Amino acid sequence: ICILLYFRLNVIMTYVLNDPIIQPAGFYIVALSSMPYSNVYVMFLTVIYVITIMCNVFLIAIIFYDHRLHVPKFMAVGSLALVDLVLSTSLVPGMIKTYIVLDNFVPFKLCLAQMFTYYNFVSLESLSLCILSYDRFIAICFPLKQKSINTNIRMAYIICTVWFFNSVRSLYGPSSISTLSFCGSLKVNSYFCDFAPVLRLSCSDITTQWNFATTSTILFSSVPLIFIFLTYMGILIAVYRMKNNQSRYKALATCTEHLILVAIFFIPIFIIFNLGLFGIVINPIVRTVCLSLSTLLPPCVNPILYSLKTKEIQSRILQHLIKTEQWC
Repeated sequence: ICILLYFRLNVIMTYVLNDPIIQPAGFYIVALSSMPYSNVYVMFLTVIYVITIMCNVFLIAIIFYDHRLHVPKFMAVGSLALVDLVLSTSLVPGMIKTYIVLDNFVPFKLCLAQMFTYYNFVSLESLSLCILSYDRFIAICFPLKQKSINTNIRMAYIICTVWFFNSVRSLYGPSSISTLSFCGSLKVNSYFCDFAPVLRLSCSDITTQWNFATTSTILFSSVPLIFIFLTYMGILIAVYRMKNNQSRYKALATCTEHLILVAIFFIPIFIIFNLGLFGIVINPIVRTVCLSLSTLLPPCVNPILYSLKTKEIQSRILQHLIKTEQWC
């Protein structure tokens, strides 16, 4: 709220002391139109989106209605599933609309809303993976103290705190864009209202916005990755101390799957965002493909790796199927 009030005051002062702000009616999203076989690619992403919606809604429903799953682990899993739903929904419907309606124009306020939603939930995705790695770390490294360390109340506090402060921080991007003037091209070289491509279109001084974006990107792409790396290092040390070879192999297989998924999400985002913020221009098609896949593939795979493969979820699904058959 304080950030929004600051930028609204900044808008008024800019209008009074300088020239009025020139805000466009909207922007044109052009990266997909220049991509070869873009219609096939959008269809592919649509299939991924449908699978993502089905798996995550199903998972949230199971966790919500089964009170035996109201434990810290599945509270974190449910939070991640909700993040996956919103993140994928903030991108794919707009891409589908561009090809069905043949309209790549996005109104200015809707553009800012999409920008906020995307960056808020991309950050929440990385922070949710941190929470899950923390939960795994406590479960494997401190199995006897797990229930006293990682309680439902503590996990709820962690999740709510992360959601609140990250949402407040994410207000800066669209709020700062609303203080800028746009007096040239309105073509955004991305597949959505991306912050950096939109910022480059401004004819105002963008030094403050760029510096904040650079600092924020470095922090929110590197710190979660370092945290996850350290927790899994601790997990691997604990795994190698296990005497049971079968338990060791199972834990290693699970950790490997999770780390591959973390790499798919983090590496393209870390490289592309940091290169872009340091002035290196990336081909719009390369940026679009890398960011869209790294953003949309993990939400599709997350519910399978983190939940649907676990014994708790499988047993609940089996119980519900048996009850359904008996009722029929």
